[in-house]
Amino acid sequence: MNIHEYQGKSILKKFGVAIQEGIVAETPEQAVEAAKELQKQTGTGWWVVKAQIHAGGRGKGGGVKLAKNLDEVKQKATDIIGMQLITPQTSAEGKKVHSVLIAQDVYYPGENKTEEFYISVLLNRASGKNIIMYSTEGGMDIEEVAHSTPELILKEEVDPKVGLMPFQARKIAFNLGVSGDAFKNMVKFVTALYKAYDSIDASQFEINPVLKTSDNKIIAVDAKVNIDDNALYRHEDILAMRDIREEDPTEVEAAEASLNYVKLDGNVGCMVNGAGLAMATMDIIKLSGGEPANFLDVGGTANAERVEKAFRIILKDENVKAILVNIFGGIVRCDRVAQGIVDAYKNIGDLPVPLIVRLQGTNADAAKKLIDESGLKVHSAILLQEAADKVKQVLAN
Repeated sequence: MNIHEYQGKSILKKFGVAIQEGIVAETPEQAVEAAKELQKQTGTGWWVVKAQIHAGGRGKGGGVKLAKNLDEVKQKATDIIGMQLITPQTSAEGKKVHSVLIAQDVYYPGENKTEEFYISVLLNRASGKNIIMYSTEGGMDIEEVAHSTPELILKEEVDPKVGLMPFQARKIAFNLGVSGDAFKNMVKFVTALYKAYDSIDASQFEINPVLKTSDNKIIAVDAKVNIDDNALYRHEDILAMRDIREEDPTEVEAAEASLNYVKLDGNVGCMVNGAGLAMATMDIIKLSGGEPANFLDVGGTANAERVEKAFRIILKDENVKAILVNIFGGIVRCDRVAQGIVDAYKNIGDLPVPLIVRLQGTNADAAKKLIDESGLKVHSAILLQEAADKVKQVLAN
């Protein structure tokens, strides 16, 4: 689950990470009041108006603006709230902005120059360890840095059994080239950041940029946080931060029906039981000349109601030109699934696209006979290759 920048910063602050202070607002009027309150709290004279969407690169899309007075705060909030923000990390349609974060200006002049760094914490699945990735080249173009000069992206692996050791935090601060008070503050920052990541079961904590201010403070200017969905039952406070407006409506509907669904960009809808079989089905669709339009795992209880809901969700995608149902009957019998498909088909009416059904496992022959004798326009198959050939055939017609 993704959360907004202001929510990520609130979590960081609880764990002692220094942050760029800010107040969220959903209207221009609230933005002005937030700016006034922030001025009282921090003394800031300028403000940064930041669009709150679940995507990075907001500055490149015009979603981050500096305001030098309250009139500018209102105007820039008016410009950003409600806009369809397109960034390198959104789709071509972009994301609608529902709120802005009014943040303090932290790039104030002083004795020392300001510097921007990049720090993220995530899981290295290959080694089974957490990893801190960091660079002296923080800012909006970190993706280009990683692509063109990967040697500037440094890594520090952390054994989750022992946690981040003090020498590792000092090593990171040293490699980032800070010294004096900035060094001490960076060590504290990295230590607190890792503790926050580990404590809330995050799958990613990305801070870009991490700013060294002109008076040697180290603060998080941004916060991109992703939480492991499987651990949310332990964090009801974080689950309450979920903003379904930022999620695909079809995926939200599927989740409410306990269906594991992810929308893709292809033309063949998939309905499968089991994640592994779903991945194999997507591969066979690709090899047959099609493109999977979704990942959809109906689980082990593929009854008529569940199958009907899955059909309706798949058909919401206008790009779908065919549907492949691929069920392995282990816990659930194939003939029972077949009856569910027939019942669902009748409830929906004639499907607007061809339907290929492949059932294998317990009572597969009985299931095929049931579908063949149903009188419905269904292409049945037993072998996976047979199903793939039928997909290819219907797409060619």
